[in-house]
Amino acid sequence: MDQIRTYKEGRRAVIVLSQPQKRNVLSPLMIKELTAAFKHHTDDHEVKAIVLRADGTTFCAGADLGFLREMQQYGYAENVADSTALRDLYYQLYTCPKPVIAEVQGHAIAGGCGLLTVCDFVFAVPEAKFGYTEVRIGFIPAIVMSFLVRRIGGGHARRLLLGGELIGAEEACNLGLITKVVTKDSLTQAVDDFVTQLLKSNSAEAMAMTKQMLADVQSMTLVDALSHGVEINAKARNTSDCRRGIDAFLRKENLEW
Repeated sequence: MDQIRTYKEGRRAVIVLSQPQKRNVLSPLMIKELTAAFKHHTDDHEVKAIVLRADGTTFCAGADLGFLREMQQYGYAENVADSTALRDLYYQLYTCPKPVIAEVQGHAIAGGCGLLTVCDFVFAVPEAKFGYTEVRIGFIPAIVMSFLVRRIGGGHARRLLLGGELIGAEEACNLGLITKVVTKDSLTQAVDDFVTQLLKSNSAEAMAMTKQMLADVQSMTLVDALSHGVEINAKARNTSDCRRGIDAFLRKENLEW
């Protein structure tokens, strides 16, 4: 792959944005390679969690503006096809049955911030800036919007999307956009420790079912969501992981997944 690197460390997969000279912009090729890498690791039964990292000082500066300018010369159908590729990538991360953890060593702007919005956990350095700056260049944060509203609520999303401002890591954490702020020297170790604990303590099957249900209930009424919860609850009780987990708990055994 030209735009990213990917490898496995035990039961975790690592995907690295590797175009630091271009601030890891989301070019069409980058989007295509990310989509393929996430699909590959999602299908790999040995992988239980996926870590997203980046080379250089910027995590991701968003869309390739040079390419967007070129796309202005194309018709509506071509632009729909290009937009669909980004939508599919975001949706793939959001619905991935395995937890996705972002390790953010620098600024994540526009589409780059969109990548974080669809991750399950985000660890970032204090110096990192975050924002959806599309409106400042006459563009619209149309694809990330649906995910952001679900993550931080309509009021906070409205402020960030309409204001187009950049915010610091602490504020992003307070809004729920990122999970934890960690010093640069401790960032990789903090992510590694968190993923290690996740791998040891949590059932992969239970996490996958939980992620799926989180995605499903967003569009349901309360009554429908509760009915859906009853069905999933009943199914979960009969999974092999649930049987194993309850047996270990009752026997007071330390269970490592």
